[in-house]
Amino acid sequence: MADNQQPVVTRFAPSPTGYLHIGGARTALFNWLYARGRGGKFLLRIEDTDRARHNEAAVEAILDGLTWLGLDWDGEPVSQYARQDRHREIAEQLLAEGKAYRCYLDSEELAAARDKAKADGVRFESPWREADPSSAPDKPYAVRFKAPRDGETLVEDTVQGRVAYPNAALDDLIIVRSDGGPTYNLAVVVDDHDMGVTHVIRGDDHLNNAARQSQIYQALGWSVPVFAHVPLIHGQDGAKLSKRHGALGVEAYRDQGYLPEGLFNYLLRLGWAHGDEEIIPYDRAREIFDLKGLNKAPARLDLDKLNHVNAHYVAELSDEDFAGLAAPFIEAAGVQLDAENKARLERSAASLKTRCATLADSVEASAYLFLQRPLTIEGKAAKPLKKEGAQQVLSELLEALDDDALWASAATLEEKLQAFAAAKNVGFGVVGPPARAALTAGRPSPGLGDVLYGLGPEESRARLAAQAA
Repeated sequence: MADNQQPVVTRFAPSPTGYLHIGGARTALFNWLYARGRGGKFLLRIEDTDRARHNEAAVEAILDGLTWLGLDWDGEPVSQYARQDRHREIAEQLLAEGKAYRCYLDSEELAAARDKAKADGVRFESPWREADPSSAPDKPYAVRFKAPRDGETLVEDTVQGRVAYPNAALDDLIIVRSDGGPTYNLAVVVDDHDMGVTHVIRGDDHLNNAARQSQIYQALGWSVPVFAHVPLIHGQDGAKLSKRHGALGVEAYRDQGYLPEGLFNYLLRLGWAHGDEEIIPYDRAREIFDLKGLNKAPARLDLDKLNHVNAHYVAELSDEDFAGLAAPFIEAAGVQLDAENKARLERSAASLKTRCATLADSVEASAYLFLQRPLTIEGKAAKPLKKEGAQQVLSELLEALDDDALWASAATLEEKLQAFAAAKNVGFGVVGPPARAALTAGRPSPGLGDVLYGLGPEESRARLAAQAA
């Protein structure tokens, strides 16, 4: 096991065949937090040995996703493919020490040998394991690790506990293919060792790999890192996470209007807990995150909870930041944010941001601000305007609002509305509904004081006048 007193070094090692999946983002987050909370290093390695599936655009998407999420890394990202000579060097060392061997089985011979082992109920073992090297043919070969036959291999895992693998179930894995390419399990061990990785935090789909990698570590006389294999994220139905559950790339959540703080906080709590704390910002997370809080049971992706957490961070934005971040979503919906519309958005930010779970929600929440006159008021929205006396109420309200001092804040306007109803000796239900209909055409909207303040005196008066007697 790694010495817990040495500086912590973690790593995130994605394959660049897609984008930064939400599960990968959580793995990166856990590694980042564990290192940053202990003054250690968080390294990034791109496991790009599969050149047929390599996608340079995906590499950039991964880097962009990590940066957007607030996860910085130390040094330059390491390319696993660029380190193949080092991997082959270690394979040659294992060959020289008799801990690996050259296997000359071709595909047909290999299939036949595996079938025979299965029929005999024994572990597959290449006949070249104990063969005389002088009998080797002049043909391509793979290099196989000489795995122990007897006993068991133990994986001491921080999350899963002690997991024992019978060595009879772990055959001699190939560490260098016949084309000279190093395989995953060898490359990972060599890279983690050379990068000084002390803690390997990853999905529990790698738990079997941990057993094989432990054997390679031990054969090389290297310290085995601390393992923490985290259960994968499942959908609400308990099935393996897929796109139908909302399992998207990080950039898709960004484009849907989630804040990095919101997604960070939600992913942190997806499989990890610290008492009853739910809202945990970056600084607090670095302070309290520990591997002991990782759950052994799979977490379930819950978009309602994500929205709840994200809404907290949207509401915490400054008015200026909210208006700036919401603007691209509103413009994408077809609204031209000229100087007047920008001013309306900025004045309304305080009331809008508490009504939005995501920035994308600002489109519907702010729609009443940008309606073009004359407003089209139909159906249910028009009912308050058809009641007897409604036009007279709006006419009198217009007169009451003809004082520029009232427009200093939403609060002063709200007070005036209440005072107006009281002066007429009527309930607010007589004043509010026709005023809201005239101002918003039935679109979702905050309190009337906020509506008037956001629209401003000129637009508010124009809308009210259009429906007044």
